[in-house]
Amino acid sequence: MRLLPVWTVPAALLPALVVGALTPATATAAESPGASGFTIADPRIKESSGLTASRLHPGVYWTHNDSDDGPYVYAVDSATGRTVARITLTGIGTPRDVEAISLGPDGQLYVGDIGDNRGGTWDHVWIYRFPEPKTLADATVRAEQFTVTYADGPRDAEALMVHPVTGRAYIASKDERGGGLYEGPERLSPDGRNVFRRIGNVPWVTDGAFSPDGTHLTLRGYLTARTWAWADGRIRGEGERVNAPFQGQAESMTYTPDGRTLLFGAEGANSRVVAVPVTPAGPDPSGSAPAPARSGAPAPAGGAPAGGQDGGGYGKGALVLAAGTLLVLGAKRLLRRRPKA
Repeated sequence: MRLLPVWTVPAALLPALVVGALTPATATAAESPGASGFTIADPRIKESSGLTASRLHPGVYWTHNDSDDGPYVYAVDSATGRTVARITLTGIGTPRDVEAISLGPDGQLYVGDIGDNRGGTWDHVWIYRFPEPKTLADATVRAEQFTVTYADGPRDAEALMVHPVTGRAYIASKDERGGGLYEGPERLSPDGRNVFRRIGNVPWVTDGAFSPDGTHLTLRGYLTARTWAWADGRIRGEGERVNAPFQGQAESMTYTPDGRTLLFGAEGANSRVVAVPVTPAGPDPSGSAPAPARSGAPAPAGGAPAGGQDGGGYGKGALVLAAGTLLVLGAKRLLRRRPKA
């Protein structure tokens, strides 16, 4: 991930901003009836940047580190928080900035090496694909590698979503001025470049996931999340705001296999994955598309459309607050990545 400039927020305002953001969101998630989560206990997982639920192993979630690890994917048991398998990928070269993971309807895991710490200047990025292991044990697996480009030029991105019905891959780019939702080809090809084309505007996004039935798409940022109805390969309507927990470097999210809960994760050692129950919404009064599922408080009336730059909760005010909290929580990481003289 690329941290925001440290000069975005005056230092004197940071304590008030952090405390003001932390209290309501965290309390809402923790008090949700029936909600459960887990803590990632593996000391090797310090920058969990993606999360997806296993289909073969109930209660297991796949995750990975950011760019300072190797070609590894970890299976974490949500009952204990412990790693039950580490998969080493071969045949893919050296990962640059792995930011996302998603499980497709073909039973394969898709890993998005799609981040760009240079501000969106790589002329290509990669997606890796391998079958979800049938047994949980440390193993080495040969993965397919797909080269990805964007029709409108390089982008920094942290969200890769594979539709659970069609198997089509989507990427949401990350930009403080408003990102884009990009659609990949119907089928990824290991030969040549897979061109992703912009199909809509989205806010600042650090991860995303389709609901298990493929009827909704949820995207999260550093402070909030939003769920849209999904139909005919497009987001529909204005979407609904999700009461995502405040987590500082909020980098991951997924649905539970039954679609009843959203899980939100973050970077850091012993990071907590927070569960927020999904409450079905009523029918869409317009009748144009099914209403999205709710999770927490609904979006305010008159919120910005899905394609707008404000993003209903991801706007400039949220970005300022994100910059302040990231300054506090991510200073060590920023210094670690500073190029040596």
